[in-house]
Amino acid sequence: MPADKTLRSQKRRARNNKIFRSFTKSRIRQASETIIENHSSEDSVKSLKSAISALDRAVTKGIIHRNAAARKKSRLSRHFNSSVK
Repeated sequence: MPADKTLRSQKRRARNNKIFRSFTKSRIRQASETIIENHSSEDSVKSLKSAISALDRAVTKGIIHRNAAARKKSRLSRHFNSSVK
């Protein structure tokens, strides 16, 4: 069992990471849904940019691995590009 101070900081960090991870997942889900509904509209472009931005921020904060973020961005972009054609 870690020291009390370490345990408190670990819990705080885990709580903040969970909040931001949930926020990022929500952005990805919204982007995916808008791409399906509105193929090449302005809304789908905005939601895609928002999701990519959230993924980049999560990487910067160390919440997800950079390769995982790159994979998710690639899949979203591929999904968007295939729906445009």
